[in-house]
Formats: sequence, C-alpha cells, structure tokens
Amino acid sequence: MVTSRRDPVRTRERILRAARREFVAKGIAGARVDAIARAAAVNKRMLYHYFGDKDALYRAVLREGIAANLDLVAAAPNDTAELLPFIFARELQRVDGIRMLQWEALGTGDKKPVAEDERRKAWVEGSERIRDAQRAGQVHGDLDAECLVLALMALTMFPLAFPQLVRMVTGQRVSDADFQQRQARFLRRLGAYLRPPAAAPRPASSATDVRAAGRRGAGAPPAEARLSTKEKHR
Repeated sequence: MVTSRRDPVRTRERILRAARREFVAKGIAGARVDAIARAAAVNKRMLYHYFGDKDALYRAVLREGIAANLDLVAAAPNDTAELLPFIFARELQRVDGIRMLQWEALGTGDKKPVAEDERRKAWVEGSERIRDAQRAGQVHGDLDAECLVLALMALTMFPLAFPQLVRMVTGQRVSDADFQQRQARFLRRLGAYLRPPAAAPRPASSATDVRAAGRRGAGAPPAEARLSTKEKHR
C-alpha cells in the first residue's frame, strides 16, 4: 500500500509511531522494516526515502527520548526529597523507553550504543546539576555525581523494568495505584537523606547560667579566670 506524498509530515509521524511499537516489541535486532512499513501503511521504498535505513529510523525514534531526557533534567526539582518521586512519575509515562533500553542492553551489552554522543548530553547535564546542588549545600558533597545519577535512575526505573520482581517482593503490580503511591512515599523519604545535615544550632543559655552571670556582675571574672588567679597565689 502506498500513501500519498501530499502530507509528508503525517507520513513521517506515522512511520515513527509504527517503528516505535516495533522496536519496543522486538528491539532493533528483531525489528523488521517490512513490518514497520506495513503498520505505517507505506511501502519500504517510501520508508527508506524518509529515513534511509533501519539504524537511521532507530536514531529518529531515540531522538524523541533524548528530548524527553533533557526536559526531565531541566524540570527536575532542586529539593532532593521531591527529586526521586518526580523522576519516578516521569518514568511511569515512559515505560516504552525502558523496554527499548532493555532490548538494547541485551543486543549490545557494553558496546558503543546507537547515537551515544547525542544521548549522553542529558546525563552529563544531570551530573552537572548534581554538582551545582553539592556546591550549594543541597546534596552531600562526598557523593560521586555520576554514580548518583546512575543510582537515581536505578531507584526509579527498576520497578518498571522488572515488574515481576515488584509483584514477588510486594505482592502488588506496578500498575496498582497503591504501589505507585507507596513507592513515591519511600522515594521521598530516601531522597531526604541525600541532604547534608544542617549545622547544629548553638545551645541556648539556661536560666541557671543567666542567674549566675547576674550574681557575678558585669565586671566579675568568669570561673576559669578566678581559678587561674588562685593558681598564681599558691
């Protein structure tokens, strides 16, 4: 089936939607261009006209995720107690992206991933935001910023990547509203521990100390000074 070229924008969007579904379901290695073309109601020649090849189509799908990651970093709250629940709420809306990451990990392992340099931008920016927060005293300064980014991602993405483990551990499904609220409460509490302890307040003078100072009078030497004077006269 060949789609009219009169509306290239809609055709391109339709191909991207079909490609995303195929990559989510099968990964880049298992995805088939003919299946994508069929789902998008275009022929393969039309698909290649817009995207060149399967790798280029995969990059185009990834770019949407790159934009979402950059937006996540820019919108992330400074308060560490709210940061983890914020990321978790965003990841709940992007489960398809997590599935694509899983397929990619199975297919490439620790080899260079597709569009690595483009995709690193968001995480470099995230690490810099953490360093800024550390300099501002909002996050413990002795934490490695890049390892903390990994930890934040792990804490928020793991339940969505492995829903079967959530069910075995908690007896709930990730889609259950009760679990999502429970996880958000936990993440909020955990995030609060990322803050450095506040400076200990100076103890207030007790009433006894005030009365003792009044008896000595303004010119009376403190106890340490009186003791020193006695030592000199021995």
